[in-house]
Amino acid sequence: MPTIRTDDGVDLHYEEAGSGIPMVFVHEFAGDHRSWEPQMRFFSRRYRCIAYAARGYPPSAVPSDPKAYSQDRATDDIAAVIKGLELGKAHVVGLSMGAFATLHLGLRHPALARSLTAAGVGYGAAPGKREQFRAEVEATATRIRAEGMETMGAVYARGPTRLVFEEKDPRGYAEFRAQLMEHSAEGSANTMMGVQRERPALGDLEAQFRQLTLPTFVIAGDEDDPTLEPSMFLKRTIPTSALLVMPKCGHTMNLEDPDAFNRAVLDFVTQVDAGAWRTRIPESLTGAIIAAKGS
Repeated sequence: MPTIRTDDGVDLHYEEAGSGIPMVFVHEFAGDHRSWEPQMRFFSRRYRCIAYAARGYPPSAVPSDPKAYSQDRATDDIAAVIKGLELGKAHVVGLSMGAFATLHLGLRHPALARSLTAAGVGYGAAPGKREQFRAEVEATATRIRAEGMETMGAVYARGPTRLVFEEKDPRGYAEFRAQLMEHSAEGSANTMMGVQRERPALGDLEAQFRQLTLPTFVIAGDEDDPTLEPSMFLKRTIPTSALLVMPKCGHTMNLEDPDAFNRAVLDFVTQVDAGAWRTRIPESLTGAIIAAKGS
């Protein structure tokens, strides 16, 4: 079973397919490396694709020390995979928790990325939602420890932003739910408290995002309400970003509508690799409707 060892001694399991320019997929809290199977099959026809399980997610190691889990650690684990596999610069695609880590990689390790795709990002980051999010995370972690993931996984899978997935694709949803219920209770609870609860709000990083020059693709589902405002914030803040809102789509967009997701990301990375992805035109940021000066 292939693994990468991080600088703090944690073994991360990864799977690899294809050849060419590298793409690294970073999963959400409720997913694992298996969550990217539709993308691994699609993109490995053109790219060297790597999906890995985060620390706390078997078959990766599950550290018992809560201090082994943090936003910085989650970010550095992406870097460990890229460096460990000697990928050079990679297209990095993250969902939710993985999207936060992907954005942080762009801020802290920009030399390791060709581009950033941040999908379903922003839980707890909307104005006035920070404390509510932290309280929900603490309550969920407490229940995970008390009831285990077989019980709490089924509960978590029924979150409001997951319901449209079940409605449109019951078979895909059932597989997602079953995999979630297999997760480690210890790893999930520690991830909740160390990574999710303690991560900085997106707004706190505004100055850094305004300096980000990596091509960035932000994707939101229009039925994933907690991510809509944060996605707009990122679009307006990162000068090299674009925003896609996927219709009738919830939080798990890469599984809910893999064809549309894959084609959109493919178009993005193709433009990046062709050198055709450009910084936003400064005049478009003024908010004006009519040009102030004649041409």
